[in-house]
Amino acid sequence: MEISSVHAHPDDDARRALAPTKGRGAASKVAGRFEKRELRGEDDGWGSVYEALDDAPALRTQVTEERARSIISRNRSPDIAFSQSVNPYRGCEHGCVYCFARPSHAYLDLSPGLDFETKLFAKTNAAALLRAELGKPGYVPAPIALGINTDGWQPIERRHGISRACLAVLLETRHPLSIVTKGSALLRDLDLLAELAKLGLVSVYVSITSLDNTLSSTLEPRAAAPHTRLKLIAALREAGVPAGVLVAPVIPMITDMHLEHILEAAREAGAQSAGYVLLRLPHELKDIWREWLRLHYPDRAEHVMSLIRQMRGGKDYDSAFGSRMRGQGPFADLIAMRFAKARKRFGYGQLPPLRGDLFVPPRAPSPQGDLF
Repeated sequence: MEISSVHAHPDDDARRALAPTKGRGAASKVAGRFEKRELRGEDDGWGSVYEALDDAPALRTQVTEERARSIISRNRSPDIAFSQSVNPYRGCEHGCVYCFARPSHAYLDLSPGLDFETKLFAKTNAAALLRAELGKPGYVPAPIALGINTDGWQPIERRHGISRACLAVLLETRHPLSIVTKGSALLRDLDLLAELAKLGLVSVYVSITSLDNTLSSTLEPRAAAPHTRLKLIAALREAGVPAGVLVAPVIPMITDMHLEHILEAAREAGAQSAGYVLLRLPHELKDIWREWLRLHYPDRAEHVMSLIRQMRGGKDYDSAFGSRMRGQGPFADLIAMRFAKARKRFGYGQLPPLRGDLFVPPRAPSPQGDLF
């Protein structure tokens, strides 16, 4: 590993790691596991860089447009309800500190911390690629999860419109899809979603972590506020779109006490189905999460991590299929029982199954257009 030194006060790293960045979830640029360079502060005795760092400008979102080579990702995970997904963006401006997708930024030689939410990539050819891949000979339709790794309706979607373009392709080809989002930008696409819903081709889950605006602003600083997400559920149902609520993630001693309140409020807003996912801390995410805990909940940080390890077989994270979404042990069992009781009490059911028999392969481009 190459080490680059910068002259700074010896307490810089600790101080900056534990200082919140306005509008951002991560506290620092936690190094990715594949990085070849490491920046390390060294005291030059003057402290000049120390003062300069205090006056550093706020982090701005940078979006790089890229041409993807393929767009449909496939998985065989037995505990995931979909086998195909499309992700129009890499990185997510919502800045959810708990996001399981953060470690994917390490493959770009970028930090899963602040870089994940400030250095984003927009796949501008996503819709064209999707059309081409759906048109391949022998393609067999299966529901596509749209924007599952990073939210397809994060703030930059308002400018780029890539997720909407993909929706248009899926409507044209009568292809089934599902969406999980916490972005209010989805409201702009109710016209397409309503048409897809009439054909039984779409379902939407709105992710809600808590109903506390203050907590939400630190956990997921640029996502829609909790009450806005409840309004999103109501708007989807009014438009005839099947919608549910996903309580995700459930975090012991941080958000688990909100579980029943979320289920009640979402049901009142019209949610038809409900699910939950336990906090997951793969790879670098465990370091990002620990920083956030020390910054916002130093009094209970160790207790939270102790409960997490109890639900993960004594580790920060266990990726085993079957338990990675729900955990194991007494505390995980308690959450499961609470969820089941609340789900029954509030009258939740299941979203209707998606149809796969209406698929029409996209027509190949013709130089004569629609003349014949």
